[in-house]
Amino acid sequence: MATKRVLIVDDEENIGRSLRMILEREGYAVNVCRSVAEFNRHPDSQRADAYLFDMKLPDGNGIDLLRAIKQNGAVAPAVMISGHGTIADAVEATRAGAFDFLEKPLSRDRVLLAVKNAMEQGSLRQENERLRELVGASSQPMIGNSQAWLRAVEQATLASRSDARVLLIGESGTGKELLAAHIHNNSPFASGPFVKVNCAAIPTELLETELFGHEKGSFTGATASRRGKFELADGGTIFLDEVGDLHGASQAKLLRVLQEGEFHRVGGEQIIRVSVRVVSATNRDLTALVTQEKFREDLYYRLSVVPIRVPALRERPHDVRLLAEYFLEDFCARNNFRPKRLDETIYAMLESYHWPGNARELRNVIERMAILTQGERLTRESIPVEIRVQRDPGPKSTIQEARESAEREHILRALEQSNWNVSGAARALGMERTNLHKRIRALGLSRGR
Repeated sequence: MATKRVLIVDDEENIGRSLRMILEREGYAVNVCRSVAEFNRHPDSQRADAYLFDMKLPDGNGIDLLRAIKQNGAVAPAVMISGHGTIADAVEATRAGAFDFLEKPLSRDRVLLAVKNAMEQGSLRQENERLRELVGASSQPMIGNSQAWLRAVEQATLASRSDARVLLIGESGTGKELLAAHIHNNSPFASGPFVKVNCAAIPTELLETELFGHEKGSFTGATASRRGKFELADGGTIFLDEVGDLHGASQAKLLRVLQEGEFHRVGGEQIIRVSVRVVSATNRDLTALVTQEKFREDLYYRLSVVPIRVPALRERPHDVRLLAEYFLEDFCARNNFRPKRLDETIYAMLESYHWPGNARELRNVIERMAILTQGERLTRESIPVEIRVQRDPGPKSTIQEARESAEREHILRALEQSNWNVSGAARALGMERTNLHKRIRALGLSRGR
């Protein structure tokens, strides 16, 4: 079990020395700061397992310091210390989120009891958070019995047993995040956090601080130090979704983390070391990006120790029925609807559709049908018109051409309904915006059709 870390902030040298001796004898790793400024510079300012804050400090007070670390994401409990404690101070400290309140002169037994109880509460809170994350990550079972899907699940299960980095490759909406959670939950890192980062959804100028954190004053608006996703994922798994969208500078920093297991925050010089399992995903062809010198070759090989291809829904049409039934049952249960069922006449139509948005789009369609259909049975008339009305491909057309024709009509209708706002159309289709742009180009769509 890792040694628990206690960070003390008290300007009285004798108090700090005494507290360090008391706690180190009990096996804690202890650091002492004499001011708020020194605390903000300390590498463990957001990573301690418990804090001891003096109420009055040379450059601030303990309550404001407590509020600041809470605002920046620290979840470890804090015990407040006061030389002239009043009921009003205790009430204010409690409202700010303090776990306990101690008055000087400090009793050894009282200090140890407060820290012990704080540690237990912190461990319980972290365990509850971990269980909520695991429940959330595993809330959708691994649905499907097609060979393509079962092969991906089997590969993910085998990969999960080691700390090898996994690269999940597939279109948006195919279930890459679900497989990433499966890898985490069955890995040696399962007791740690599962931290998700959508690299495509974060503006380029903010991505570095999102991944690696920043120090106070490192840029305009950085009023306090902040931990990045890698620090938050320490001891667990970080899932880098759409990793192909990382820009050059972030690629270089990510490569260093993978090589050395260390980094420094934006604007900081202190080296931070973490133990994190990395699972990444992309809907882009990284090998092509490497050839175009848009993605580092050395980073690609670091990320893709175990590459796993996640099949598109059109490649597993017989799984559509299983997924549709699960989505319908889940939606009705979450929204307190009376149970509904899908009519047998629906499945052939759903299975023949191209599903450009994959399982995410199927979920959206099933939920829309459940909302707009009165009664307990969803029929062919419940299916959205863009799926139900598919053009006759003609005697010389292939199945692929028929599917592309249906997809073209589906995307066109969504674009027209959103006045050609691609972001709005992507949300309606259950697709990522970047993926929709690709399909628009591939299908040659324009305002004039």
